[in-house]
Amino acid sequence: MTERDKVFGGSIPKFYDTLMVPLIFEAYAADLAELVAASSPGSVLETAAGSGVVTRALAPKLCAGARYVVTDLNQPMLDYAAAKQQADSRIEWRQADALDLPFEDASFDVVCCQFGAMFFPNRVAGYVEARRMLRPGGRFVFNVWDRIEENDFAEEVANAVATLFPHDPPRFLARTPHGYHDVALIREELSRAGFSDIEVETREKVSSARSARDAAAAYCLGTPLRNEIEARDASLLQLATDRATKAIANRHGDGPVAGKIQAHVIVAAG
Repeated sequence: MTERDKVFGGSIPKFYDTLMVPLIFEAYAADLAELVAASSPGSVLETAAGSGVVTRALAPKLCAGARYVVTDLNQPMLDYAAAKQQADSRIEWRQADALDLPFEDASFDVVCCQFGAMFFPNRVAGYVEARRMLRPGGRFVFNVWDRIEENDFAEEVANAVATLFPHDPPRFLARTPHGYHDVALIREELSRAGFSDIEVETREKVSSARSARDAAAAYCLGTPLRNEIEARDASLLQLATDRATKAIANRHGDGPVAGKIQAHVIVAAG
């Protein structure tokens, strides 16, 4: 992962929430919210909250007296998430690094993180911090994307954009969001962080968009892939989106499109 992979500034938060969230994140956010709420936790910490899709799904499921602390390293994303959330006195918004959390030991019943672990510069350190936050019997609930070959639109966009830069193709999608898919490695790193009870379930879902253009724009404009394209040649951003649109339409049609997405859902305790 590069420093540019972590930059969700400018117009990216808006495109991310309006295009990427319904495309690939909402269905998994609903899953994560169900898993977190299943134990009726009195206190929840969310790390790498992004534009707040899990927050919006989980908050209605928590009890009236619950404490819900929502954090993200990226202040623009956190600001966007807070602006989208209905007023709720149970929610505290904090800019925080998941690898250096500003909370006392054993402060939460559940720590959750949707598609954030792939961005941790040191995942074991992030897992150690999550475990430090947990009270006895607490759970760490998170998910990560499976390999890019198991995620149709991501693979098609990456391949299409690569044709514009054959000598230096942007690798953000394969490198970071889809770069941490080895279940054995995930288990090993969680074990190194002190977790002993680790459950991993691979879940396939369907990603849908109103058009191939919407799906392509989601990836090209709503993720740090945009930063990679613009760093090479900002004038080619529109052409990159056009090529990604054509690649998706060639496989999935010119109208509403649907493709496979796949992720690993992990619950760790102990």
